[in-house]
Amino acid sequence: MAIYSRSSFMIKIINLHKSFGNFKVLKGINLEIKTGESITIMGRSGTGKSVLVKHIVGILKPDEGEVWVDNLRVDKADSKSLMKLRRNFGYVFQMGALFDFYNVYQNLAFVLIENGVKDNDYIKNRIIEVLKMVDLDERVLKLYPSELSGGMRKRVSIARAIIHNPKYIIYDEPTTGLDPITSDLINELIIKLNSELKTTTISITHDLRSAIKISNRIILLKDGYKIFDGDIHSALNSDNEEMKKFREYYGAYI
Repeated sequence: MAIYSRSSFMIKIINLHKSFGNFKVLKGINLEIKTGESITIMGRSGTGKSVLVKHIVGILKPDEGEVWVDNLRVDKADSKSLMKLRRNFGYVFQMGALFDFYNVYQNLAFVLIENGVKDNDYIKNRIIEVLKMVDLDERVLKLYPSELSGGMRKRVSIARAIIHNPKYIIYDEPTTGLDPITSDLINELIIKLNSELKTTTISITHDLRSAIKISNRIILLKDGYKIFDGDIHSALNSDNEEMKKFREYYGAYI
């Protein structure tokens, strides 16, 4: 039986702890995300960024603590409730994660079919619509992932994430593996979609340049703890030692 509660926050994490064996990954994380926010979870590799997000969608269960999304207690939800919840999320995976054996049309149609859409005309029209939203045209429909540039693959991945009109979009390292110019174009696309779609967006990255462009709030993790939570101005002026290290590293590009 699913557990529900009322809250002004669409996502709420309370005292979240998670370990793998003897390794403590998350240590008492508290986080609240309001509707329409665009946040970035930052930190070095292995700090628990992806682990935290996997708790939000119910892929992982905490050792201790609570996870709430849309007033649903995710860590106590049954499989039916989790399946329904996950349909509210769109995912852009780090390396795109497109099906190599499907062309662009098939990759995008797959999501709609999995969400119960059977109208072929709607599927085709919706695919063309979302391709335009990510600045691609119909010429890519028959191409396979191996025939696309890195930037085009990322755009198709974003199109796949938004095609079913999700409430939430998760970007996992959205600019990893891309050259600086293409990275900026993808950042601009994310900003545009955030504005047009009015989604709540969670990005995971270690790239401060990207974080300050695509989000209005930055969460910084270190050694399993949340050590910073603030807006972009605060992040750029914080005395937090870890945040200062990120600023020093990316200083010439901010």
